[in-house]
Amino acid sequence: MTENILEVHNLSKDYGDFVLDKLSFSIPRGVIMGLIGENGAGKSTTINCILNEITMTDGEITIFGKDNISEEVFIKNKIGIIFDENHFPDILTPIELGKCMAGIYSSWQSREYQNYLTQFELPLKKKIKDFSRGMKVKLAFAVALSHKAEMLILDEATSGLDPVIRDDILDILIDFVQDENHSILFSTHITSDLEKVADYITFIHKGKLIFSHPKDELIDNYGVVICGAAIFENMDKSEIIAFRKQDFQYKVLVRNRRKVEKSYPKAIVEPANIDDIMLFYVKGETK
Repeated sequence: MTENILEVHNLSKDYGDFVLDKLSFSIPRGVIMGLIGENGAGKSTTINCILNEITMTDGEITIFGKDNISEEVFIKNKIGIIFDENHFPDILTPIELGKCMAGIYSSWQSREYQNYLTQFELPLKKKIKDFSRGMKVKLAFAVALSHKAEMLILDEATSGLDPVIRDDILDILIDFVQDENHSILFSTHITSDLEKVADYITFIHKGKLIFSHPKDELIDNYGVVICGAAIFENMDKSEIIAFRKQDFQYKVLVRNRRKVEKSYPKAIVEPANIDDIMLFYVKGETK
């Protein structure tokens, strides 16, 4: 059994007007990795390359230690996929969908599926086209969790859901990785969800990998400094990731907020959340 459930090496996809440029990252078993980046950064392209839904220009991807192209059928039998839109035939009912899935997945568990339908309070004989968005997402999770999947891939699956349903979904994700053989790749714009459940954060900006780090390392170390021009001009530039000038003050993203607190006691130093980090990288200036 491989230590990493997913390994991406030098992944590139060239569309001409957009290039996914030599991404490399890996997901250990037993963790949730959040995939973040602005719209158009390349998150969905990355996921589609991982799933071999589009052909990558260059690079290598292994899942469960196997090549994602030559072993695609084996791999997809062990992956649960939840997209931001319904990908099931909407004329089917959940019962009919379960019968279809039993013919697709070799490890389909009908009883487990029935249990999830009950847990999620989904009507068994109502057509999917008449489901709410939240119901469709729960149905996708019921399918994804009912064929002994070892990895879940979520592409904006929780966007547009109300906070109660999102909280239910996050509980499901945490339960899924309690078995340390399971992992999740979770692409989302809702960074507060990642702060609750993610173990790692991978950040893509304009097709390039900015970082792939443990979440706790980011939250514990990164900070936002609020200061005037005098302090800003004297700051150690090696500590500055990016800054934003606002009226008569500067806001500065730094890698080591505790070091900055000691060096500049008159500055206000606050912990940085994932939104802060992404905003500074995308919209901040560098010296």
